[in-house]
Amino acid sequence: MAARFFTWLKSPAAREYFFSTHFWGPVANWGLPLAALADLRKDEEVISGAMTTALASYSMVFMRFAWRVQPRNYLLFACHATNATAQTIQLGRFANYWYFGGRDKAIANKPVAQQAVEAAQDTAKAVVPK
Repeated sequence: MAARFFTWLKSPAAREYFFSTHFWGPVANWGLPLAALADLRKDEEVISGAMTTALASYSMVFMRFAWRVQPRNYLLFACHATNATAQTIQLGRFANYWYFGGRDKAIANKPVAQQAVEAAQDTAKAVVPK
């Protein structure tokens, strides 16, 4: 199997693939799913429901495109499958935080001193004009 792969790697077909948009388009597009995976560790407070929905929908549409285009672009399909999965997880985190009590639980678990500091900061922001 490895010998066959290395033989193909030396062939003109491999050079044609690596110098085509079927390779470099998905490689450049991997920034979206990598950023989405990095965002899985961020606080739910900063998740945008509208943007997450748009990115998940975009990736689902282009997963179908990558599958339907001839020849099939498996690298693009994997990129969008990863992004759609990560964005769907983010959307679940967003819904849990804002609509299913996750925010209330997070606030209840904060230390009292931190809650007081945040309340003072919110009051200061409301008082000081921009």
